[in-house]
Amino acid sequence: MLTLDSALEFDPSRDEDFFTALPAYPAVCLIEPKETSAQPLFIRTQDLRRRLQRLLGPLDSSSKRLNLRDFAKSIRYRITASGFEQTFAYYQNARELFPDRYQEMLRIRPPAVLKVNLRNAYPRCYATRKISIASNGAPSGGVYYGPFPSRKAADAFAERALDLFKVRRCQIKIRRDPTFPGCIYSEMKMCLAPCFAGCTKEEYDVEVQRLVAFLETGGASLRENLQAERNQSSEEMDFEKAALLHKKLDKLDDALRGQPELPRRLQDLNAIILQRGRADQSISVYEVRAGKIAEPFELSFAALAGDPRSAEQILRERLEAKQPLATPSVIDQSMTPGAVIPSAARNLSLLGSTSQAELSEHLWLLARWFYSNPRQGEIFFRGNAWPYRKMMRACARLLAPPEDQPQPQSGKPHQNNSPQSGGKRENHS
Repeated sequence: MLTLDSALEFDPSRDEDFFTALPAYPAVCLIEPKETSAQPLFIRTQDLRRRLQRLLGPLDSSSKRLNLRDFAKSIRYRITASGFEQTFAYYQNARELFPDRYQEMLRIRPPAVLKVNLRNAYPRCYATRKISIASNGAPSGGVYYGPFPSRKAADAFAERALDLFKVRRCQIKIRRDPTFPGCIYSEMKMCLAPCFAGCTKEEYDVEVQRLVAFLETGGASLRENLQAERNQSSEEMDFEKAALLHKKLDKLDDALRGQPELPRRLQDLNAIILQRGRADQSISVYEVRAGKIAEPFELSFAALAGDPRSAEQILRERLEAKQPLATPSVIDQSMTPGAVIPSAARNLSLLGSTSQAELSEHLWLLARWFYSNPRQGEIFFRGNAWPYRKMMRACARLLAPPEDQPQPQSGKPHQNNSPQSGGKRENHS
């Protein structure tokens, strides 16, 4: 946990010494009251000294500004070197200090994800903000894909993706009634129409399997199949079919165009976030495993001068020392088409044990930072292996001082003139 590691007692008669001792850096700060029955105040700010001078300075009778000079007994704070660290530290400490209202303090809203609902005999794909968690801590009831910047963005991508498959979009209960009239999608041959027994259960499961594989691979599975069929048609001189498949590939490109890199199956949401560290020439490394943000560790380049190991070697040791990430496919080729749903459900257990609220909140933190503009720091997703060389080049970029800013003092955090993510408004409770 990113604890509040510094503290100061507040004495109004010696306020000048108090304010002088405060660093003029971004921070999260807890103002503790004199009265034991009163609630402490938890804030985040871009300049701790200036903010507390306003809150704890001499009272101005002509001003309506909040003044806590007679309220405060002491403060506890943590200097933060990046907007991501500030938001993460504020979240962790608010969750511990104010368990009943920390979500309101941070204005947490569950992120939008796509869900392929596997509880239904005839699954469908739709946008949701709720991730169901089973008793073993794994997401239950479906395959989740996200997070997206908004519910609107999730719905838009779902519409484009479902145009490539014949999975149902209706919300009715499927009764397989041959007398049922169906919907416009079945009339346009864009749905297998299980509602009036237009397909067998096995045929529908195969189509769901194709959709899940599409979401799992970011469209690569469908692209490979279409390209293979197109090449085969060309070799067989069936140019009409090859042209049709080429149009489907163009439609696939249109569906994926502009799609951000973050949304993916939650079990596969493994990444490394690099941020400036608090110490001079240091990088804070945040590992994201299955959508959950782990505690950061610091990579100090200043200390590497006397270490025979390279920064890349140290990073490898830290990441590879943990349990290897398992990312098996949802598709099991040895199983019958109708067995795709239990196969997918088993793989959902890879996410590990966590609560529904905690996973949703970590996804919110991740999406809030990733979709912020401007975004500070860099992120690298894990494919077959971690891209260590790219990470090292990113560390060099983050440590390079801006030309228009002075060098930070040794042992103190780098102060960026640009607003931190989430730091444009000073939140307090």
